Amino acid sequence: MLGFLAARQAGVDDPLRLRRAESTRRVLGLKLNPDRDVDRIHGNGINTIDIDSIEGRYGKPQYTCKAVCTVGRSSRHVHKFSVETVQWYPYDTGMFVSSSFDKTMKVWDTETLKPAEVFEFEGNVYSHHLSPIARKHSLIAVGTKNPKIQLCDLKSGSRIHVLQGHRAEVLSVRWSPRYEHILATASADSKVKVWDVRRASGSLLTLDQHNGDKSKASSEAVNTAHNGRVNGLCLYW
Repeated sequence: MLGFLAARQAGVDDPLRLRRAESTRRVLGLKLNPDRDVDRIHGNGINTIDIDSIEGRYGKPQYTCKAVCTVGRSSRHVHKFSVETVQWYPYDTGMFVSSSFDKTMKVWDTETLKPAEVFEFEGNVYSHHLSPIARKHSLIAVGTKNPKIQLCDLKSGSRIHVLQGHRAEVLSVRWSPRYEHILATASADSKVKVWDVRRASGSLLTLDQHNGDKSKASSEAVNTAHNGRVNGLCLYW
């Protein structure tokens, strides 16, 4: 870090590089608070969680985080296989969305603990995401075993569009926190693509780990973000 500071003071380094290095250092230094506990509710492994950031009704700071409500195995509405992603609706704590390896995505009403809407897919659902800022659309991006990214509309309750470009299952999807029509996707084909969902002509760009240097990339691995499956991503723009 001292090297970054010295280079910054000398004017030989980009300030953005220092910011990224410090952000990375802080993320890698994160640890769980040893003074907090969580009630053991689940009988098996937990793949994902999301905390309500609007009203703080769910997950209030306390020494033991007790479950407010549970959709147990006895419920006929519960997912049949592992739940891969859950997310609160960004503007209202009365609703959240879950997706599962049972090939469904469910929109839940927190008052009744029943699905208000169920989307069914042909393959396992690996990931979904709602835009945290969107005002002009209510789309949920969904990544499944199918290489096509599915766009589901909360208002109409239907799948309205697909994005084509990946060649293997889509493992992660993420909307931009700044631009409501920009979406990034990651796939088992080793690629990360960025889309403008208003365009029908394909992705805006595909990340390239070799920065255009074809001598470093094999003929079968052009414009790959990684050398293997891309399991997750996070956007800062």
